[in-house]
Amino acid sequence: MQTRKLGNTEFQISAIGLGAWAMGGGGWTFGWGPQDDSESIAAIHRALDLGINWIDTAAVYGLGRSEQVVARALAEVPSSNRPLVFTKCSLVWDERGSISHNLEPASLRKEVESSLERLRVETIDLYQIHWPNFTGGESPSQGIEAAWQTLAEMKKAGKIRYIGVSNFNARELERVGRIAPVSSLQPPYSMLRRGVEAEILPYCAAHKVGVIVYSPMQSGLLSGTMTRERIAALPKDDWRLTKAPEFQEPRLSRNLLLVEQLRTIGKRHGCSPGEVAIAWTLRRPEVTAAIVGARRPSQVEGFIGAAGFRLSNEELDEIERLLSTS
Repeated sequence: MQTRKLGNTEFQISAIGLGAWAMGGGGWTFGWGPQDDSESIAAIHRALDLGINWIDTAAVYGLGRSEQVVARALAEVPSSNRPLVFTKCSLVWDERGSISHNLEPASLRKEVESSLERLRVETIDLYQIHWPNFTGGESPSQGIEAAWQTLAEMKKAGKIRYIGVSNFNARELERVGRIAPVSSLQPPYSMLRRGVEAEILPYCAAHKVGVIVYSPMQSGLLSGTMTRERIAALPKDDWRLTKAPEFQEPRLSRNLLLVEQLRTIGKRHGCSPGEVAIAWTLRRPEVTAAIVGARRPSQVEGFIGAAGFRLSNEELDEIERLLSTS
């Protein structure tokens, strides 16, 4: 599989990385409904077999469960085939499972140690601040400088190989970049969510910040397997039912029509609508790679073709017309 250098790191990462959010299962605020750990482990193994060489997770996914599942899967993998493991901090939970945001240095140090333990590693390959904003009455992104300094210290101590951020804007990247280099940014990016194109992607290119985009299929909506009936049958604790506007009307009908239009484009190349959607995000030179989530091996097999598939200029123009009229 094609690999690309991630920002200022020495990592050569596959054009697609495996996202482990849904592997956290259900029973928490941003859960995806019940999940079989054996299916998750099988999906991870299949991804590695197909050339994916990095996994993205977070402490908060399943309140620690996703990191634990990743560790269980990798315990069965020879060291020669071990993928890079990226995880995130700043979202913490209490004994009742209530999630809050915390960038205090003491909390971050505790998070690093907890993730090291759950992942069963001595060093985390890439450690990312999940969100920049505090909750409550404090001003937006207050405390990111102290948080970034803390992660830089943990990197120097050998707990972390590289440090990055997720969901930061260009101004926030500039602020933390004065303290220590930012290796990567993880922003949302899809045909239905293009806000990063105007400012954030150009900033990252100018400052050599690697970009690994998440939700290129808009949480599965553009995969080609999501129907109105399937959405209606999602588990009641699947976060998409209540927290994802693109899954609600009036946007849902428009989005399902777009999927059928992408299906037409994909058929020309033997690709699914989801693979077209992923390849569309990878067209940007600023984008190093895309994170694509999976819950079972068949889902990995259904999107892996996007890693080597490229849309023609004529098809890119066709998609732009579709998006401008949808």
